[in-house]
Amino acid sequence: MKPAYEYGEEVRLTRNVRNDGTYPGMEVGELLIRRGAIGCVYDVGTYLQDQLIYRVHFLDEGRTVGCREEELISATAEWIPNRFEFRDKVITRVTLASGGQVIATKGTVGEIQKVVREPGTMYYLVRFSGDDELYEIPEQALAGEQDEQDHGHAS
Repeated sequence: MKPAYEYGEEVRLTRNVRNDGTYPGMEVGELLIRRGAIGCVYDVGTYLQDQLIYRVHFLDEGRTVGCREEELISATAEWIPNRFEFRDKVITRVTLASGGQVIATKGTVGEIQKVVREPGTMYYLVRFSGDDELYEIPEQALAGEQDEQDHGHAS
């Protein structure tokens, strides 16, 4: 196995990293590093002899964590930041329709089910109350519940 990233190389985290119980002083499941953070490869090792694990130091967060190769990209690679995360409650800014059928009127509450990244774009899979379907929704069509309450726009 040849590492994709070398000692001293800057990398960006593509997934949120939570404590799996191996990071001292924090609860299991607590967010360690948010996706999009840039860190520096400190060391490369193996896990179970078939996975490369990169020790990455995230200077802004003051933490060094172990990351799998698939969780990293070069710091210079294209990155579109995301505002919302899995399970965040959101409100539609506009009425949304698909194939001429309204799927959510303005002000409908939904929940983020997944953040999807594809070359040149990022969108969310959202489930709206009382609907089992997931819909691909761009960020600009959504507001956070707190945003709408702060501005008095929730309806």
